[in-house]
Amino acid sequence: MGVKAGAKAGQGSGAAPGGGAHAHAGCDHGPEVTVVGGVQRGFAHLHLHTQYSLLDGANKISRLMPRLKKMGLRHVAMTDHGNMFGAVEFYKAARKEDLKPIIGCEVYVAPRSRLERSAVAAADFERAGNNHLVLLAMNATGYANLSRLVSQSYKDGFYYKPRIDKEILREWNEGLLCLSGCLAGEVATAISADRLDRARAAIEEYSGIFGDRYYLEVQDNHLPEQRAVN
Repeated sequence: MGVKAGAKAGQGSGAAPGGGAHAHAGCDHGPEVTVVGGVQRGFAHLHLHTQYSLLDGANKISRLMPRLKKMGLRHVAMTDHGNMFGAVEFYKAARKEDLKPIIGCEVYVAPRSRLERSAVAAADFERAGNNHLVLLAMNATGYANLSRLVSQSYKDGFYYKPRIDKEILREWNEGLLCLSGCLAGEVATAISADRLDRARAAIEEYSGIFGDRYYLEVQDNHLPEQRAVN
């Protein structure tokens, strides 16, 4: 797809390997470059929640697509929390407006194994002790692997939330791009706790899994916590 930029549902957010401010998105790893900040040629929302992110997403797919087209965007991702329930509706609505849909998911990654059923202390109930991670399908293989991961999160990983773990990420990561996630991501959580050693270890581990398909996500919603992490 060759888009470089990223954002969360109408908010400024980008990603880049090694901590820059832009990201590849979609299918082809193309060379097009743009600067994040405002809606510019080549910009795409890579971290976006629809109404299928219950209690979090406010974007109605039917209203979102005409709006994006009016803004001049050409690509858009869907990254709902722990599910792909809106994928077909999202795809059809995007194609109707001549937008290129990027199917993704913001998955919950268990702190240890997805098979464990022990409580993990967490102040954030929505997070339930898990780490957020954004996965984007680059191609048909990536879509198939994303479907497997999300399905498995419900089949044997469900404990308060549908969870995957790094074991199945290592097995089913082909064709997927990975963004480090929001403030609830493993890297951002470590930085917020002033544990740069853990942040580096997490970056190295995910880089080992995804190679050059792993990107650090940068969000700027004018939150002090985001400024500290960025």
